[in-house]
Amino acid sequence: MSTADPIIPAVLEWATLTPAQQNAQLQRKAGNVDARVSAAVADIIAAVRADGDAALIDYTARFDGVRLQQLAVSAEEVEWAFQTVTPVQREAIQTAIDHIERFHEAQRFKPVSVETVPGVRCELLSVPLRAVGVYVPAGSAPLPSAAMMSVVPARLAGVKQCVVCTPVRRDGRADAGVVVAATLAGAQRIFKVGGAQAIAAMAFGTATIPKVDKITGPGNRYVTEAKLQVANDPQGAAFDLPAGPSEVMVITDRSANPAWVAADLLAQAEHDPDAQVILLSTDRSHLNAVQAALASQLPLLSRRELCAQALANARLIHVDALSTAVAIANDYAPEHLMLSVQDPRALLSHVVSAGSVFLGHTTPETLGDYCSGTNHVLPTYGYAKAYSGLSLKDFYRTMSVQECSPEGLKRLGPVAITLAQLEGLDAHAQAVALRLAQCV
Repeated sequence: MSTADPIIPAVLEWATLTPAQQNAQLQRKAGNVDARVSAAVADIIAAVRADGDAALIDYTARFDGVRLQQLAVSAEEVEWAFQTVTPVQREAIQTAIDHIERFHEAQRFKPVSVETVPGVRCELLSVPLRAVGVYVPAGSAPLPSAAMMSVVPARLAGVKQCVVCTPVRRDGRADAGVVVAATLAGAQRIFKVGGAQAIAAMAFGTATIPKVDKITGPGNRYVTEAKLQVANDPQGAAFDLPAGPSEVMVITDRSANPAWVAADLLAQAEHDPDAQVILLSTDRSHLNAVQAALASQLPLLSRRELCAQALANARLIHVDALSTAVAIANDYAPEHLMLSVQDPRALLSHVVSAGSVFLGHTTPETLGDYCSGTNHVLPTYGYAKAYSGLSLKDFYRTMSVQECSPEGLKRLGPVAITLAQLEGLDAHAQAVALRLAQCV
């Protein structure tokens, strides 16, 4: 394989492209949820709402090839999982949990209490969500990290009930790594249910799986569509944040190591054929070296065919200045933004649209995926312009409180009456005026 191989993307000269061409190069693939997927998901949700556990067992047999006698992971299965995972793997899981906990513990909400005028006190309190459901994929690449990223902050926020749903394996068990990670992170119960049916079960509840108030975690297009549909149902459950195929945008200068950068691009490409991979560099020779590194590293990967599909839509772009690269990044709003440049802190102050930022040559995006402590559940598809990644605040809600003494009502009541009359809402004004008459 050489840099001339069609799998390896060519280098684009940004300055030679028209604005329309530049925009076209940064277009993400169209959403992959079509009418067929939407209809299929709607049917699954309806069946689970109507038939509960029976529907879950039938769908598991149909999609996963296993007819389960019980949906919950038993204590015996948890013990098997801990025996299956090696001590080194368990230690790595625990280390990641410790780091995630440390970072999210620092995000604790501080109650607000302000006397806006004498006698009128306004407060802002935090209330943990009652129940959270976490979806953990376990297809070609089981994701124990996905369990940690949601269960740990849910526990820290004070969520009383946190359950995990994950697809069953062919042997009738859940993935051992997922079970260990979810258990160590603090999940109360784990269920062997995957796909849209798992989302429906957590959103509406069954005899076995409890109903939750919010669902978090990644998934395929059926899972994503199910999260959207149940969130639009008043009796369903909220979801974490908008997400699509995973993305990385890397900004480099001549100080970056081409082999390291190529490895970062391939690490993102192996997630999904639709993964978005973009490299912006001020150095043309560096881009050529990255091409060569991609060509040499790709054949050695176990998921090389999947990576090659993602690379078919990758972009290697030569820009005239780092300021241009940052402007492109802010317009694109990538899920992951890597600043592999000599002075990354100088660029960070200009970044306004990114899910998570990785500074410097020795900060691979992989650390954020697993164990640095930040959360890897992030907005994709450009939603980073307005949405933030998962954090402790996603597992509680804030509630305002106000208290007004008779003296406070005398001070503030006339203002409320004036504003109510301005809006033509006489009953609003009367609710204050009647009290003022008694307080005088």
